Amino acid sequence: MISESGSFVKGMMLGGIFCILVTLLGHIKMSHTTKSHEHRHLQAPKKEDILNLSKNERLDLSQSIRVYCIILVKPKDLGHWAAVKDTWSKHCDKAEFYSSEKVKVFDSIVLDTDDMWTMMRKAYAFAYENYRDDYNWFFLAHPSTFAIIENLKYFLLKQDSSQPFYTGRTETSGDLEYVNGDGGIVLSIESLRRLYKIFQEPDKCPEQGGMIWKLSEDKQLAVCLKYSGVHAENAEDSDKKDIFNTKPVGSLIKEAMSSHPQEVVEGCCSDMAITFGGLAPNHMHVMMYGVYRLRAYGHSFNDALVFLPPPGSNND
Repeated sequence: MISESGSFVKGMMLGGIFCILVTLLGHIKMSHTTKSHEHRHLQAPKKEDILNLSKNERLDLSQSIRVYCIILVKPKDLGHWAAVKDTWSKHCDKAEFYSSEKVKVFDSIVLDTDDMWTMMRKAYAFAYENYRDDYNWFFLAHPSTFAIIENLKYFLLKQDSSQPFYTGRTETSGDLEYVNGDGGIVLSIESLRRLYKIFQEPDKCPEQGGMIWKLSEDKQLAVCLKYSGVHAENAEDSDKKDIFNTKPVGSLIKEAMSSHPQEVVEGCCSDMAITFGGLAPNHMHVMMYGVYRLRAYGHSFNDALVFLPPPGSNND
């Protein structure tokens, strides 16, 4: 009797382990069901590339990039929510907050779910259904992320939104390469179109993720996009430095002081950085001061392009 119960327990344990492995393989090990992909690093244009264009060509180019910003929030994020609303989100061509539930103090698109993957999925679906003809790039961020939208638009100058681009700060989990959501996620309209289409195939892109082993929302997004033939691409400047950061600038400086004490600035961050993640609300306002308001008198940057704010915007 004891041996029979022992065998039963062993069988249960082996069965459970088998289910976990099946779930993991179903989500991550997809090399046999999708085409192989040669990894690329997307780079921002060099200044010389822009200077070679005529004034009219530069104007047309700067106006051709329209960015819709999606910020996922929950009631516990009220401090960050207020900070993002008052700071960098004003620089998007349009920014909307997608909330897990209705909050009286701020307007938002209510998703009626607390699950981050379901929130992300619903937000992308809403954006595609309502704005696919108005914007060609879609930027998703957490409320603790600070973004410099002008730098994002500059980076996107070399990219064609009619092609399937999915970019940001890439990381690897097993065989899966994904964009870390803490640094922000950028999709072209073509990528969003393919994502919306794969949403209709729950066997490839389940609404709830795995029943036993649950992936984070940014990994689940990568799985769905991979089935659509869209692969994560790391974003870099022309010097091959990352431009989407998952940490605050202060943390990056401390790391640079430790690893590159003689070259702190060069070892820290790109001059064309687009995002910094993990910021406190008050740090958002400090970043706005440093990025948009502090100027050295008499010094002109002579930027080749100007990205104008949307009509009626009160951005800095």
